[in-house]
Amino acid sequence: MKSKSAPVYIKNWETLTHHGNIGLREDAVDILDHGLIAADPYRATQELVSLKGDQLRVGNLSLDLRQYERVFVFGAGKATLPIAQALEDILGSRITGGLVVLKKGNSADLKQLQVIYGAHPVPDEEGHRGAQLMYQMAGECTQKDLVLAVITGGSSALLPLPAEGISLDDKKKVNQLLLFSGADIKQINTVRKHLSGIKGGWLAKQILPATLVNLTVSDVIGDPLDYITGPSVADTSTFDDARQVMDEYELWDQFPPSAAKYLREDGQNQETPKDFTGQPLHSFIVVESAAACLGAAKRAKALGYQSMILSTFLKGEAKDAGVFFASIANEISLFDRPMARPCVILAGGENTVTIHGDYGIGGPNQEFALGAGLEISGLENVVIASIDTDGADGPTHMTGGMVDGSTLKTSKSLGMDLPKAIHKHNATPILEQLCDAIFTGQTGTNINDLKLLLVSSTDSK
Repeated sequence: MKSKSAPVYIKNWETLTHHGNIGLREDAVDILDHGLIAADPYRATQELVSLKGDQLRVGNLSLDLRQYERVFVFGAGKATLPIAQALEDILGSRITGGLVVLKKGNSADLKQLQVIYGAHPVPDEEGHRGAQLMYQMAGECTQKDLVLAVITGGSSALLPLPAEGISLDDKKKVNQLLLFSGADIKQINTVRKHLSGIKGGWLAKQILPATLVNLTVSDVIGDPLDYITGPSVADTSTFDDARQVMDEYELWDQFPPSAAKYLREDGQNQETPKDFTGQPLHSFIVVESAAACLGAAKRAKALGYQSMILSTFLKGEAKDAGVFFASIANEISLFDRPMARPCVILAGGENTVTIHGDYGIGGPNQEFALGAGLEISGLENVVIASIDTDGADGPTHMTGGMVDGSTLKTSKSLGMDLPKAIHKHNATPILEQLCDAIFTGQTGTNINDLKLLLVSSTDSK
C-alpha cells in the first residue's frame, strides 16, 4: 500500500483482507505516510541551504566561500545520508572532502565524501574506525576551513570512541545495558557522553577554531542540541548527572568495571566542554522532532478527520502508553470526547521498554501497539498505530504495529497469548502473524516516534 506521492511508504499486509476495517487502516497508512514525508531531511535541507555565486546561505547565516580554503562535511546517524546528499547537490566540487558514518543497510552514492558503514544500536569495529578517522580529520582543520557537521540520531552507536581505559567491547556492554534499563534517551545519552572521547562536545573542540555549522535532525523531545548532535556542540550535562542515572537505574554493579570506574573516578578531570561562546559555531535543526506529527495532522484534516496533536512529549513505558491511547479511544467511541468522531489523535515522543529476565524480540512501538490492542477489543471503529520514524523499531526489521478491535479476538483464535507476549517483550512474531506489522525499510529520517489513534464515525459495537 503506497501513497501516490510518497517517497517512503508502509509496506503493509499482504493478507489485509482478513481485517474488518480495511478502509480505516488504509487511511491510517496514508496519514502515517504523510507524516514521514513531512520529516524528509533532503527536502528540508534544500529549503534551508542555498548557494548563489560564492555566497552560501544557511537559514539566516551567510558565508562567503572565498574566505575558506577548504570545505569539509563530517556526519554520522540514521538521517545523515539525505542531508549529505543535499549538500553535495548544492555545493558539488566545492566540498573538499569529509566522512560520514551510516547505518549498515544504507547505500550511499556520494561523490565527495568517504563513507563507512557501522552497526546500530550496538556499536561495532567499523563504527569505531570511523570515529577514530573523523576525530583525526577534525584535528587537521584550521581557522581557514569550513566544516558542515551532519550528525543525527543514532550517532551514539555509529560513532563510538570510548574514553581512555574503556574498550570497545565494554562500550558495547554499556550500550546494551542502557537500552534495556528503562532510562529515556536523554538519560542514556548523559551516561554515554561521559564515557566517550568524541561525544559531549569533544568533536567540536577538535574542529574549532574552524567555522563549524551544524545541520541536524531532532530525535529527542524538546529539540535539545547537545542530545541531538552531541559531538559537535557544548554539553549541558555533567558527571554528577551521569552518576544520578546510574544510581536511579541501579547500573553500577552491572556495568563493566572499566566504565564504572571511569564514571566514579577517572573522568573527573575530563568534564565535557561546556561553553564555546565566541567561537564560530552555528547550529540549525533541519527537521524538528514534531515534524511527523504536524505532517500527519495536516493529512488527516485533508481526509476529513478532526485532528489533534495530543503531545509531542510522550514518554514512559511503551505498553502503558498504548493502554493510555486505548482509554482515549474508548472515551471517544462512547461519548465523543475529548473530540467528536471522525477524528485522529496524534502524539510524538520516545517510549521505553524496561527488560528484566528472559525476553523475546520487539521494540517500543510494537509493544505500544499490543498494549493498545488489549484495551480496544470489540471496537469496530478504531485503529491505533505506532511507528519508529527511522524505519526500524528497536533491534528489528519492523517499523511498528497497527491494531484494531479485532486484534485480541484474532490472536486468541490463533492460539496466541498477547499478555504473555507483552510480558516477555516478544511483540514482533505476534504482530507479524496477525498481519498487524508495519514495515517501511530505512526511511532516511529519524525524529520522534509517531503514534496515531483514528476513530471513524461508525458506532462501536
